[in-house]
Amino acid sequence: MELLCMFCLPLLLVLSLKRSAAAPALFALPRTSGWKDFYLAQEYLDKYYTPKGGHQVGEMTSGSSSMTKKVRQMQAFFGLQITGKLDYSTMNVIKRPRCGVPDVANYRLFPGEPKWKKNTLTYRVTKYTSTLSHAEVDKAVEMGLKAWSNAAPLDFVKTKSGEADIMISFQNGDHGDSYPFDGPRGTLAHAFAPGEGLGGDTHFDNAEKWTMGTNGFNLFTVAAHEFGHALGLAHSTDPSALMYPTYRYQHPFGFRLPRDDVKGIQSLYGSRQSGSRVLQVPQQPVPKPPSPADPDHCDSRFSFDAVTVMGNELLFFKDRYFWRRQAQLTASMRPLSIRSSFPQLMANVDAAYEVAERGVTYFFKGPHYWTTRGFQMQGPPRTIVDFGFPSNVQHIDAAVYLRDEKKTLFFIGDDYYSYDEARRTMEKDYPKNIDDEFSGISGKIDAAAEVNGFIYFFSGPKAYKYDKEKEDVVGVVKSSSWVGC
Repeated sequence: MELLCMFCLPLLLVLSLKRSAAAPALFALPRTSGWKDFYLAQEYLDKYYTPKGGHQVGEMTSGSSSMTKKVRQMQAFFGLQITGKLDYSTMNVIKRPRCGVPDVANYRLFPGEPKWKKNTLTYRVTKYTSTLSHAEVDKAVEMGLKAWSNAAPLDFVKTKSGEADIMISFQNGDHGDSYPFDGPRGTLAHAFAPGEGLGGDTHFDNAEKWTMGTNGFNLFTVAAHEFGHALGLAHSTDPSALMYPTYRYQHPFGFRLPRDDVKGIQSLYGSRQSGSRVLQVPQQPVPKPPSPADPDHCDSRFSFDAVTVMGNELLFFKDRYFWRRQAQLTASMRPLSIRSSFPQLMANVDAAYEVAERGVTYFFKGPHYWTTRGFQMQGPPRTIVDFGFPSNVQHIDAAVYLRDEKKTLFFIGDDYYSYDEARRTMEKDYPKNIDDEFSGISGKIDAAAEVNGFIYFFSGPKAYKYDKEKEDVVGVVKSSSWVGC
């Protein structure tokens, strides 16, 4: 039986290992933190980058060559600069919450490609958490399973008694499966690959603060990821994938599996249209998504994921598409594929901004960012820790560069940060509350851009024109009006 994954924050262990004289060569860190981080990295790399049958932590040799190789392998997996050293970006990834499945070998399907031999699976929640109502848990589980059944010919039927294919429970500590939980902010959950007995079963640590939002660990996000393992998927190297190893909040309503996850699940079970019978199980209907060939950007509810200036154009991003607007708006603006113009980004850009003086544009997705010059990518992605964000910041909602101030504002939830582009440092006394600093804007900020000295804040279907001198909103238009609607 193969245990699958847990979003977990690696624990700092004091290991009884001999210090290698060669070990410090791995570091690009302050000497004061070197040995502590070395042991943490050693624990992490042995756990996630030792192939099946390899040495465990206590059996590692004193030389650094094997560890350097693992560091380079890990950096390649996460799209970091491959240095073989435990630099800041590498250690930041090591310290982030993540899934517990190793990243070596086959990261999309498990060895042997275990899968269910049937297309209708039963599930049952046998024990609930006290941090959410039963109805909220049921809804999060239902939506997590539906994310997969929308892409593959799988149907899930909830049962209230007896043995189900996927048994779901919230447990504390040692709960009888040889994989005990460790309390708050350690291991969050784990699931077992398809098979008899424990196969498919999914357990959540009851000591965590489970939530339907972002103030804690979002149950839908973790459950959907774990159900991917319960169906036979391992990890993906695509940072936009649900099956990427590190935790990233996913908004449950309207969620659609990223392309890489769809390809993975369909490689096991085929597509939803492959002839499997769909059971009419009573459940909420799934809204039909717009045709991917022609997104309806003139819908009254249309909103953008990110907006940025690039050269003499404005770029507007939504899901897999973007629009290019020059100074003069043309009536017939056609959507373009993000994947075609920015292959590394694929889809679903969180935020973007341009520093015109340097001729570079930054794109953000989850805990990573990419740098471009025009439409040309400049190297692999890096982690947003480079900007000085605290470790709990894992994604950015919006970003805007203020040309005169030479500052970039990053918007995250209800707060925002100010980054000094000239000094390349995050300013002190941040974050600050958005409502306290920017009056007249209602709702979450999805995107922002500075045009002709005004900041335009995009929130859902509305775009707010903000006057920096008056420190107030001076106009509101439909977001879609920026792309010809």
